[in-house]
Amino acid sequence: MTTTRKLRLGPLPRTETTKLTFVCPASLKADLERYAELHSQTYGESVNAVTLIPHMLEAFMARDRGFKKAPRKGNNIPE
Repeated sequence: MTTTRKLRLGPLPRTETTKLTFVCPASLKADLERYAELHSQTYGESVNAVTLIPHMLEAFMARDRGFKKAPRKGNNIPE
């Protein structure tokens, strides 16, 4: 069955990667896996949650106005 569905996260680009490990609640992991399943169905390419996470974070940060307006590192940002 083909359904026309538009997800906020579109097809994934090919990019250079760096490994990062993080801890999240089980409920978030389940949601990420569900999103990955929907993404795979929508775009016809199998993808897992681990692959989607960096793209989701990048999309989130790109839309965060406060983050965009904040000075870059070395310009009065507390670390």
